[in-house]
Amino acid sequence: MAEKIPQDASSEEAVPVKRLWYRTTLFNAFVIGAVGFIAPGLWNAMNQLGAGGAQRPYLVNAANALVFGILGFTCIFGAPLANKIGLSWTLFFGAVGYPIYSAGLYLNNRYGVEWLVLVGAVTCGVSAGLFWASEGAVALGYPEPGKRGRYLNIWLWFRTGGPLVGGAIVLALNNDAKAKKKGKVSYTTYLVFTALQTLGAPIALLLSPPEKVQRSDGSKVIIQAEKTFKGELEALWEVCTRKDVLLLLPIFWAAYFNQYSGNFQTYYFGVRARALIGFTTSFGTLLSSQLMSTLLDYKGIPVKKRIVLGFWYAVALHIVAWVYAWVVQERYTANPPALDWEDKGFVEGYFVLLLWEFSRQGLQNWLYYLVSTKTDNISELTRFTGILRGQESFGQAVSYGLNTREWVGGRVPLVVNTILLVLAVYPTWLVVRDHVPVEDRNKENSITPNGELESDVEKTANTSAIILPEEKGKFASAATNVGRDTL
Repeated sequence: MAEKIPQDASSEEAVPVKRLWYRTTLFNAFVIGAVGFIAPGLWNAMNQLGAGGAQRPYLVNAANALVFGILGFTCIFGAPLANKIGLSWTLFFGAVGYPIYSAGLYLNNRYGVEWLVLVGAVTCGVSAGLFWASEGAVALGYPEPGKRGRYLNIWLWFRTGGPLVGGAIVLALNNDAKAKKKGKVSYTTYLVFTALQTLGAPIALLLSPPEKVQRSDGSKVIIQAEKTFKGELEALWEVCTRKDVLLLLPIFWAAYFNQYSGNFQTYYFGVRARALIGFTTSFGTLLSSQLMSTLLDYKGIPVKKRIVLGFWYAVALHIVAWVYAWVVQERYTANPPALDWEDKGFVEGYFVLLLWEFSRQGLQNWLYYLVSTKTDNISELTRFTGILRGQESFGQAVSYGLNTREWVGGRVPLVVNTILLVLAVYPTWLVVRDHVPVEDRNKENSITPNGELESDVEKTANTSAIILPEEKGKFASAATNVGRDTL
């Protein structure tokens, strides 16, 4: 028998409403997860091959620089746009550009055509920015506060599942003896990926609008939005110019700046070795994410202390990864190898890539957690995550541009990456040191006079438009009880 959803407490008569399976938070979590699996997940699988599986990395790196440059802008400005056209259509447009990019790689791989790679980079950049803007709102805003972490983990498994399945496909199509040497992957790989990615856009249309989502506890999804597009832009600018956000810009850039890993693979590994690396490093990424999330979600430690411990853990991971990478790179500079998975030196080079991915994923999880503890206002949180992902994208664009040429021994990209990471530590620590998590602020508010607390809520309600109209008392309850978790 279908569960009944309680009506608004302010209603004179509560009319039972049947819960529809396609309106539940679980179904919508699977929708956003499926699109993440097909679109960015399979895109990541291709790029984990090193330069999208190409024989030489320079064209693909130029295309990816274009992808992330455009993505940075569309991600930052995606939140205001999503509030105007709706999350379902934003997610739809966030998926349509990916198969065009994959089709471009196919034509380049088989026939040497270059123009569609660049066209695909533009469409993919626009789509990716819209995807991340809508994904943040759905992943953080749709679930019940008490189940938010559970549903975010569903999304995480889907997103990581894309590179895992994609890596398995690549490995299955590129594992014969001919693939031992350096070169490019089979063109049939791109046909499979393009076909799968065309499914992302229609799946996105299955997403329910926020006002129609039916939570198991009967509560409503509330997404605050400014009344005008100008108001949204002003709110976005206010967040962008905050002191703590400006101090975090170096670490936002440094988090995903290392795109030399793709060049590293094409320089020193054969095709089937790259396929194996792309498949297996996804397990390391998932493990790193789970370890950091376990630390940050551990209820036996105060939130502020978890953030501090997570920060130093991320620093330690990067020290290990980059010291080891420098040692191996110096050996490869002196004697460049061409490694297959059967070769004796394969494991040594493989661990460079594994440690880079492991440390990077841990840092990104920590950054999302830090940002999520700055506010319990979902609309503002979407702006924060848009800025985080947008600035990461700008860093990736510059890094891909840096890797469009062949640097002797890879020293220049390694130096730039290392300097950026070192410079990011101190300003990030200043933010961590002075940060007061929203949970602690809410505890302080809970012991203040009721009149003062109501005034704060009224101020928020008066400056924002609520997508789902609610009674003032119910909004006050929802605004103070919105949870947060890692993205």
